[in-house]
Amino acid sequence: MRKKGFTLIELMVVLTIIGLLLAIVVPDYMGRSKKAEEAVLAQDLALMRDALDKHYADAGAYPRSLDELVSKRYLRAIPKDPLTQAPTWVVVPPADPQKGGVYDVKSSAKGVGSNGMPYASW
Repeated sequence: MRKKGFTLIELMVVLTIIGLLLAIVVPDYMGRSKKAEEAVLAQDLALMRDALDKHYADAGAYPRSLDELVSKRYLRAIPKDPLTQAPTWVVVPPADPQKGGVYDVKSSAKGVGSNGMPYASW
């Protein structure tokens, strides 16, 4: 009477095929998730810069802080930096301090994007 089950060779073949498939899929997944994070970063920066420009057009000055954009409802909330997973934006003040406190925002993330530019210069 023969017992039902898999032989060691059959199991090794299946594990080898799974390993090969993972070797193909995992690098592609990692590259796509980094590109998605970079796309979200670019979109968040554009959104906040647009809100800063609208505040300047309405008030004649830039906000004193990013929280002021939320309190005046230019933004619902300050977005998290997708690379640092925290709202840790670097605030760039205007050249003239009389015009407010936040002229621009930059990412505080370390590293270089897929376009070759450091995240801090986006």
